[in-house]
Amino acid sequence: MLGYVRVSTREQAKEGFSLDAQTERLREEAERRGYDLEIVTDAGYSGRTDNRPGLQEALRRLKRREADGLMVCKLDRLARSVQHFTSFIAASQRQGWSVVVLDFDLDTGSPNGRLVAHILAAVAQWESEMIGQRTADGMAEAKAQGARFGRSRQADDATVTRIKQEREAGKSFAAVASGLDADGIPTPGGGKRWYASTVARIWEAAA
Repeated sequence: MLGYVRVSTREQAKEGFSLDAQTERLREEAERRGYDLEIVTDAGYSGRTDNRPGLQEALRRLKRREADGLMVCKLDRLARSVQHFTSFIAASQRQGWSVVVLDFDLDTGSPNGRLVAHILAAVAQWESEMIGQRTADGMAEAKAQGARFGRSRQADDATVTRIKQEREAGKSFAAVASGLDADGIPTPGGGKRWYASTVARIWEAAA
């Protein structure tokens, strides 16, 4: 069993977050359960990212089946959200290792632990769908009130006026784009050249 301990820089001086305290807690539990334990450490790394050298090494070893599972004292030592945590559960199920979280009393190596893991995954999925639905509802309401979404960068007023005038004079979007390129007029997105589609978008927005 691999025991994972982590502190971020700002947490190192806080009581209960020290690497030594986490290590001692894991060793005590491993002895009680009869596990052979090896500690993997990340000192000074945030739990908001998986780009932690100790964690990545642990995951590589677990994938190679060099250990039976990963044990942590608290959920936030491994992941900062339920959605984040369920990604570890999914990997463990695919690869055949267990996840043990002491403060959750969770062990995916047991039937009860697997049930709790499935519940957490369902909650994370529900939460994700609810966030998506709220976002969609908010955008629909904003659009109904006249808000526009998409590219926020727009050409300057002089360029918009030029496009309108040249279109009214009968020029095609491609011809307008070529003229803007020839005169060195910068594009809204900082690209190298103007395209007919870009001119059309600006003309339609200004209409």
